[in-house]
Amino acid sequence: MEIGIYTLADIGTDPLTGETITAKDRIQDIIQAAKLADEAGLDVFGVGEHHRLDYASASPAVILAAIAQATKQIKLTSATSFLSTLDPVRLFEDFATLDVLSNGRAEILAGRGAFIESFPLFGYSTNDYDELFEEHMDLLLQLNDNETVTWSGKFRSPLRNAEIAPRPIQEKLPVWIGVGGSPESAVRAGRFGTGMALAILGGDPRRFKPLADLYRQTGLETGHKTEALKIGVTGHIYAAKTTQEAKDEFYPYYSNYWEYVNLQRGMGTRMSRSDFEQLAGPETALFVGSPQQIVEKILQQYELFGHQRFLAQLDIGGQPFKNVAKGIELLASEIAPIVRRETSE
Repeated sequence: MEIGIYTLADIGTDPLTGETITAKDRIQDIIQAAKLADEAGLDVFGVGEHHRLDYASASPAVILAAIAQATKQIKLTSATSFLSTLDPVRLFEDFATLDVLSNGRAEILAGRGAFIESFPLFGYSTNDYDELFEEHMDLLLQLNDNETVTWSGKFRSPLRNAEIAPRPIQEKLPVWIGVGGSPESAVRAGRFGTGMALAILGGDPRRFKPLADLYRQTGLETGHKTEALKIGVTGHIYAAKTTQEAKDEFYPYYSNYWEYVNLQRGMGTRMSRSDFEQLAGPETALFVGSPQQIVEKILQQYELFGHQRFLAQLDIGGQPFKNVAKGIELLASEIAPIVRRETSE
C-alpha cells in the first residue's frame, strides 16, 4: 500500500498560543513537510484547493511545483482540484507541466468540493453542480489520452484539433475522483475508470463498504480492467507514543479545527472532550493513538476496502510545525513499514 500525507492548507489560530500563522509561513511549512515526507520515504504528498482567506492554497499546482524542486521521489497530487469550476484544459496543462518539472510524479485528484465559493468566483452556477463535473471530467480524460482534441459540450467553447501541451512525462497522468459518501459519485468514478479516493474523516468506516463495491462493480461492467480500479482512503491522523498522550495533545487542535470549519459552514458548534473520546474510539475512522493502534485501524479498513493508497491529513487545527514533523516521522518510521508489510501479500 502507498502511504502519504495531504494538506488543505487551513490557516487556523493555535488554540494554545493564540497565534495565527501567515499564508506565507503556512506555504513554507507545507513545502518543508513535503521535503520531510520525501526524505522519510513516504509515497505521496497532496495539496488541496480552497478560495478563501482562511486557506493558503488557491493553486495546488503552483505549490506542488515548488515542492517538486525540493523533493526527489514522492508523488505529487492535488487533494482535491475543484473540477466543476476549473477549466479542464488549464488544469491538465498545469499538471502536465508539473509532471515535466517533477520528472513524472504528478497526479490529479478531482472532486466537487465541500465549499461553493469557487462557483461565483469563476462565473458558474451551483445549479449546474453535477453536470459541470461530469462534462469537465469527460474532457479532462480526453485531454489525458490525446495530443490533439476535438470536443464540444454545454459549458465551454468547443475544441477543434486543439494541441494540448506539454505532454506529461508519464504516458498518462494518474487521475482520481474524490468521493465523500455519495453512491452516485462512486458509480461515476467506476464508469470513468479513474481511481477513487474515499474521504473517511470519522464515524464507522464500514458505512463506506457499499461505495467501494459499487465502484468496482460499475468499473468492471463498463469495461475497465481490475488493475485500473484503485481505491485510496484519506483520514485525519495524530500519533504519539501512547494513545492517551495522542488524545491529550490532539484534542485542542481537533476541536479547534471543527469549530472553525463549522463556522465556515454557518454552524456554531464546539466539540466537547467526551464527544472527541467517542469519535476517537477503536472502531472509528479517526486515527488518534499510538503507532500500533493506528496500524490496526488502517489494516481494519484494508480488510473492508482492499485499498491501494492511504493518505493522512495531520496538520489541521492550527498545530505548530513541530507537531506535524513528529507526525510525519512516526507515520514513516513506525506505521508505514508495518502496513506495507501486512498488505504486500
